[in-house]
Amino acid sequence: MPIVRQCRAMPAPSATTAPPLLVIAGATATGKTGLSLALARALRGEGIAAEIISADSRQVFRGMDIATAKVPVGERGEVPHHGLDLVEPDQPFSVADYLRHVRDALPGIAAQGGVAILVGGTGLYLRAVARGLDTDALPFDAEVRAAIEVGLLRDGLEPAVTRLRELAPTLASRIDLANPRRVARALEIAELRGDAPPPPPLGYAGPVRWLGLRLAPDVHREWIARRVREHFDTGLVDEARALRERFDSSLPALSAIGYAESWALLDGVINRDTAIQRDTQRTIAFARRQAAWFRSEPDIDWFEAAEDNVATAVASVRDLLGAR
Repeated sequence: MPIVRQCRAMPAPSATTAPPLLVIAGATATGKTGLSLALARALRGEGIAAEIISADSRQVFRGMDIATAKVPVGERGEVPHHGLDLVEPDQPFSVADYLRHVRDALPGIAAQGGVAILVGGTGLYLRAVARGLDTDALPFDAEVRAAIEVGLLRDGLEPAVTRLRELAPTLASRIDLANPRRVARALEIAELRGDAPPPPPLGYAGPVRWLGLRLAPDVHREWIARRVREHFDTGLVDEARALRERFDSSLPALSAIGYAESWALLDGVINRDTAIQRDTQRTIAFARRQAAWFRSEPDIDWFEAAEDNVATAVASVRDLLGAR
């Protein structure tokens, strides 16, 4: 019988160490980063110690900047950021690691009487922080994980997805089935626990409000296409070349959209226009999956991303500060 590893306990922040939390959620290319920066600047201009916490599972990796639309280093000097550049692409990083990082950052924000702005499109990261996730209750077994990873390398993603749907259809419906890393982890949980419901949320000790940004589908596709082209115009291919020179391109972290297309361009397999087209199509499909995830999240106040939402976000923070 597999042995379930017990991780180091991560106590949730208490009411005295958990600052008010504003969550900015939404699919990729809906302006979440821009809103978070504008909001933080406005709050800091009023003397409120606002800090930004990235909730993006790829932005934790160093050197993966353009493909993940990471906030440039120069802009991070204006507003303290957390959740960026934590590990190298060949280092493992789990949601439990992410929670430890965030929970280490929260007391410092609370001590200043400030507010934390949690922003990103990785729904599991947002949920783990803002609703609470007992990562110690999630099963882990090294032998099971190794067998799953061998199967993925040997047989590809489709058989793993089929197996996951057989073992745990409910769990399969909640994850990105095009992401090998997510499928592998979900299949490991399914092998060890079946389709049992996840542990109950632990909750967040301070006041929380969720804001969501969305766009009409045709407008969203235009925004995605524009951003993809900007990535290629501002050095994505060079970034992909540098990463492939340093790391194995099959690393899970390097499955981020944009790298495979850039490598195919570098190798002469496709031309630039085709690379941009493929990147755009994959990003649109990814955005649909993100939107499906967020539709299952309760209590999100949705706003049109094409509008100026800074004043609304500032008002939300004032309400949060008053609720402490």
